[in-house]
Amino acid sequence: MAKTVWVFPGQGSQAVGMGSDLADLAKDKFAEAEDILGWSVLGQCQSDESQLANTLYTQPCLYVIECILVDLLKAQGTHPDLVAGHSLGEYSALYAADVFDFAAGLCLVKRRAELMAQAADGAMAALMGFDRDELDQALATTEGVVLANDNSSAQVVISGTPAAVEAVMTGIKTKRAVKLNVGGAFHSPLMAPAAHEFDQILADVPFKTATVPVLANVDPTPTTDGDTLKKRLMQQMTGSVRWREISLILPEQGVDTVIEVGPGRVLAGLIKRTCRSLTLQNVETLEQVEAMQPSGKVPVECV
Repeated sequence: MAKTVWVFPGQGSQAVGMGSDLADLAKDKFAEAEDILGWSVLGQCQSDESQLANTLYTQPCLYVIECILVDLLKAQGTHPDLVAGHSLGEYSALYAADVFDFAAGLCLVKRRAELMAQAADGAMAALMGFDRDELDQALATTEGVVLANDNSSAQVVISGTPAAVEAVMTGIKTKRAVKLNVGGAFHSPLMAPAAHEFDQILADVPFKTATVPVLANVDPTPTTDGDTLKKRLMQQMTGSVRWREISLILPEQGVDTVIEVGPGRVLAGLIKRTCRSLTLQNVETLEQVEAMQPSGKVPVECV
C-alpha cells in the first residue's frame, strides 16, 4: 500500500506574511504561543524580512505555523504514514508524530533559537554542482570544517571555522558557492557548548512513543521509540542533517507521496532531485489545507 510522508522545512524557508490566513482558525494556538514566547508570532511574521530572518524569531515562528497546519490537516482526517523535518523542522515532525505536545515543543524551540542565536565565530556555506569525491577529500583533510547538511547529490552545506570554510570553498571546483548569513557554525562540533546546555533541558522533557515512524536528521532509520528519538535529537545540533539519505529511504518505505507542510518548496525540490518518481505536494496556506479535505467538509477550528 502506497504511503505518504509529511516533511517540515527549517530555517531559511520563512516568508513575510506566512500564517496570516490562519489567524482566525488558530487564534488559541497563536495566543498560547505568545504566552510562551512573550511576543506575537503573527506580529513577527508581518515584520520586515531581516527581522523575521533573525534566528530568535525564525525558528519559533516556523514551528508554530507548521504545528497549526498539522492540527488543521489532522482535524479533517488527513494523517501521514511517516514524518521527517529538516533541522528545526524535526521539532514540527515530532509534534506531528505526537512525541510531545505543542507547548513542550515550543519551549524547546525557543531555547534552541536563543542558544543558536548566541553562537559566534563560525561560518557556513552552501555548495552546488561539485564532485562528491573531491568534496569528501577536502573535508577529510581540512581541520575545522564538516558537512552540515547533505541535502542532495548536487547541494550541500558545510560548517566550521571561517578560515576552514573558506579553504574548502576555494579549494574545490563548484558550480556555485555561497556563504550563508549566519553567525554560528550550526550542525558542527563548534556547537558543542550550546548543545551541552540544550541537552540538559531536553533530557527533562518526556518523549512519548511516536504514532508514526520518524526519520531523524542524524539517523534516518525509521523509528517510533521515544527514547531513541530523544537521543537522536540530542545529537542534532552538532550532527549532520542527512537529508539526501532521508530522501533515498522514502521509496524503500513504500512512500509515493511527499507533502511539505510549511512555507516554500525547498524540501520538495531537494527530494525531487534525489527521487524523481515521487508525487510532491505543498501545504502552507489555509486554501491548500482545504484543497486536501473531502468535498464540502468545513475546516475545524484549531484549538
